[in-house]
Amino acid sequence: MVAGFEIGKRFNVFSNLNKRARIGNLIHLPDSLSEVTTIDRTHEVDPTSVGLTADGVESIWRSVEGIYQTGTHPGISLSMRRQGKIVLSRAIGHASGNGPHSSENETKVLMRPATPVCFFSASKAVTAFLMHLLNEDKLVNLHDPISFYAPEFGVHGKKNITIHQVLSHRSGVPGLPAGTPNETLWDNDAVWKLLCDAKLSSHRGDKLAYHALTGGYILERVLQVVTGKTIQQFLDERVRKPMNMKYFRYGIEDDQSQMVAATNATGFTPIFPVSNLIERALGGSVDTIEEVCNDYRFKRAVIPAGNIMGTAEEMGNFFQMLLNDGMWEGKQICQAITVKRLTQEYGSIQFDRTLMLPMRYSAGLMLGGSPFGVWGRKSEASFGHIGLINKLCWADPVRDMTVSLQATGIPFLANNIPSFVGFMNKLDRHCPRDRIL
Repeated sequence: MVAGFEIGKRFNVFSNLNKRARIGNLIHLPDSLSEVTTIDRTHEVDPTSVGLTADGVESIWRSVEGIYQTGTHPGISLSMRRQGKIVLSRAIGHASGNGPHSSENETKVLMRPATPVCFFSASKAVTAFLMHLLNEDKLVNLHDPISFYAPEFGVHGKKNITIHQVLSHRSGVPGLPAGTPNETLWDNDAVWKLLCDAKLSSHRGDKLAYHALTGGYILERVLQVVTGKTIQQFLDERVRKPMNMKYFRYGIEDDQSQMVAATNATGFTPIFPVSNLIERALGGSVDTIEEVCNDYRFKRAVIPAGNIMGTAEEMGNFFQMLLNDGMWEGKQICQAITVKRLTQEYGSIQFDRTLMLPMRYSAGLMLGGSPFGVWGRKSEASFGHIGLINKLCWADPVRDMTVSLQATGIPFLANNIPSFVGFMNKLDRHCPRDRIL
């Protein structure tokens, strides 16, 4: 036992799995899950105190073990709250040293609830929140054109593109130009020039097309103009410090860089048309994405749409604050109306031309649906964001629940999808709907 943490005692044998060929870039699974499971008993409350059962909570955790057993995620951490209290604070696997291509001599570092990860696109939820704070402060109007604050953006048909259209993925500038070098990502001024020079992908700029990276840089520029601060400073002052976060910043300090869980490309190498979809959405191949995400320059950069780093609990706390109408431990982080503006639907379900899926968005968040949605069954009231396909962060007002599941693999073609569906089904089964909205 170390500082309130203990290793789980449940055993699960995978000898047959370990004997198989490592087809599809899978990790080596341990002989028993207890070897790689860490539980923070100091944080977890009695499930019955929040209307759940001990068996139900353990069933939810077993579904997380099922995700790990697919071999597609070297490490997973989970923070789950019910009625504002933590019922699951656990991790399984390794933060580093057990990727598909790790050597046998490489040091294995356990994944723990306190291990920081990169939230990738779930960072968009936080950046969007900062823009809504600017609206609350009356420093911007979300329906103003970007060019009102940054005139250089208003060329090539972009003069009337609004902040709100950027937040809801309808600006008409969903991606960086093809062939943009990876190194450009950490040169924010260079990216801004590219975006100013960009032409609209649709004539009216109103077609739904997920903005993997571009929206963050645009919003960052507006924030800098109206506050005179960096987006890092603004996040620090309005969210990280008031909420007593240790990490939760764009990138991470150099002396903490080695603590961040590694990102690993797992599963089968995508081929056309999946490979084409990935490159259009993310700007590179899976191998390139893995390389960039683990680059020390990426960890030091400020990428507003894609590199906030922190623990599963920290992101869970952020969504719990939103579920609390802007309150966190007696502090008013924002007004209740700001949460409403952030979470309300903007347009009905629509086909996303980047993700090639029907999606519901607010001005900054991914919304659930009914009978099924991105956040499970009957999740139309839920709001959150996905990060690099396997970072799941959301709040469910009906179940009075927040979930922050951080998985470190990026398997675009693998057997992990059924296990994630199983996880959602366990939440639906064991977390009753207590509220009518």
